[in-house]
Amino acid sequence: MNIADHTIFLQGDRTGIVLVHGLGGTPVEMKAVARGLHAAGHTVLCCQLAGHCGTEDDILQTSWTDWRDSVVAAIDQLKAQCDDVFVGGISMGALLALHGARQRPDKIAGTLLYGPTLWYDGWSIPKYQFLLRWLINTPMGKAYRFVEREPYGLKDERLRELIRTAMESGASADAGLHATPSGSLRELWRLVDDIKPALHTITAPALILHAREDDISSLSNAFYLQKHLGGLVDMVVLDDSYHLVMIDRQRDLVVSRSIQFIGNVLARQAHLARIAQKRQDVAEQRRARDG
Repeated sequence: MNIADHTIFLQGDRTGIVLVHGLGGTPVEMKAVARGLHAAGHTVLCCQLAGHCGTEDDILQTSWTDWRDSVVAAIDQLKAQCDDVFVGGISMGALLALHGARQRPDKIAGTLLYGPTLWYDGWSIPKYQFLLRWLINTPMGKAYRFVEREPYGLKDERLRELIRTAMESGASADAGLHATPSGSLRELWRLVDDIKPALHTITAPALILHAREDDISSLSNAFYLQKHLGGLVDMVVLDDSYHLVMIDRQRDLVVSRSIQFIGNVLARQAHLARIAQKRQDVAEQRRARDG
């Protein structure tokens, strides 16, 4: 594949954040959050998933493990220059962030999960969508393409029009694919089937930001993760956004809560480190006194 690199990298301090776009998406969709986190002083890397920002044929040549490996490589890249690394993403990107935390548990301080999507059950999804799993291996299923439709994950009508124009122009590097082929949806299902049984093993603190009126994935997705993840979970339910919370009407709140979460996790780590050091000092003093 000959796909241009659209990775976004913003150099900051020694706290790094990897941001992951969604299925058929592009790093550009994470740009607003990236800029907000960078303005807070942090280093941010919006990675580009394998096969993305090209054509439907490009994405069909990759599997969910290729996408996971893209995220793991980005984590390794940031960890080489940062003391603490967080990983987050939108929709499927949120699940890939969890895969990254699972693959690199010693390198991840926390996860940022924006509109996490284990299943498509939002109010704009056709009720017959569930039949695709049964038909995926038939000629009809193989030819199916999930076409982006109103409201395109956006409550903000001005942004919705911009996204529609970009999609219809075929600018996949800016707005992502207008339609996702069924083969890539099958890879998403495989990704979900792999991560669900392992959620309890992911102990990194998590922040979930999910829209109450999410048109793509209902709040049941967020509640499921809140219940099954193995670490502390903070959850914020947004009341004036649709699925793409990182660019919709409450994007500033998404950024501010993300910054607050990162700060809280780092403060907690520092507090625990001080306690551990104090215990070690006391133990050494006892050994010196008794010896």
